[in-house]
Amino acid sequence: MGFVILKDLLLEAKKNHYAIGQFNINSFQWIEAILRAAEQQQSPVILASSDRIVDYLGGFNLIAATAQKMIEEMNITVPVVLHLDHGFTVERCKEAIDAGYSSVMYDGSKLSLEENIATTREVVDYAKNYNVSVEAEIGSVGGTEDGVTSGIKYADPNECYQLVEATNIDVLAAALGSVHGPYQGEPQLAFDLMKEISDHLKDVPLSLHGGSGIPEHQIIQTIECGHAKINVNTECNQAWAQAIRGILTSNPNLYSPPDILKPGMDAIEKVVIEKMQLFGSSHKA
Repeated sequence: MGFVILKDLLLEAKKNHYAIGQFNINSFQWIEAILRAAEQQQSPVILASSDRIVDYLGGFNLIAATAQKMIEEMNITVPVVLHLDHGFTVERCKEAIDAGYSSVMYDGSKLSLEENIATTREVVDYAKNYNVSVEAEIGSVGGTEDGVTSGIKYADPNECYQLVEATNIDVLAAALGSVHGPYQGEPQLAFDLMKEISDHLKDVPLSLHGGSGIPEHQIIQTIECGHAKINVNTECNQAWAQAIRGILTSNPNLYSPPDILKPGMDAIEKVVIEKMQLFGSSHKA
């Protein structure tokens, strides 16, 4: 089975009031752990590489080829999307599409609305030739991601509508109070704006960035307010680090990589399973 496009999966999820998890790749072992969880839960899944980590992982072609081969070797039967997260240039999005990614996010949120529309439209025009889904962002998700720190800037609903109508994107990331990285206190999410935007954009699902650390009752509410895609990265990384730190602390003479790394992979898998069950995507494959 090849990678599936994102749009159809998210429209089905929005219609039936569940969300599909995006889980970021930080090494190829992340792919194995995430796929194991997805198959066990019979859940569709989104594998994502943040633009800033693509070169560290060996480039778009290696990521796409490795993920595809792992799907085949592991006999994965559930739908898998390969997604570029926070593509910062049109050219990088095109590179991902050429390599075989089935979905890309172009992040023009730091540009003026006019520039965001123009560059996003260029990505969409290219992606449609390959049947690839496109996500775009309005506003600014706060916090720290891949070493970049920014403050929260809530999305303007009218700008959301203009972006969608002018570009024909498939998924909208409207920044409405979530942050990348750990939260300080309970998140202040703008549920009223979420519902307003989602109701207006009936056929365009919302994508929630910074899904790690949001209380379960708020996650459920974001899904009710139109989010069909929820991004998780920090919680997987924290679970992995805690497991690795624990086994090395308790076994100071341990040096075998498989013995050290397997608990970390198991920890990632556990987080992914929990998120799939929370998002309601289990048994939706």
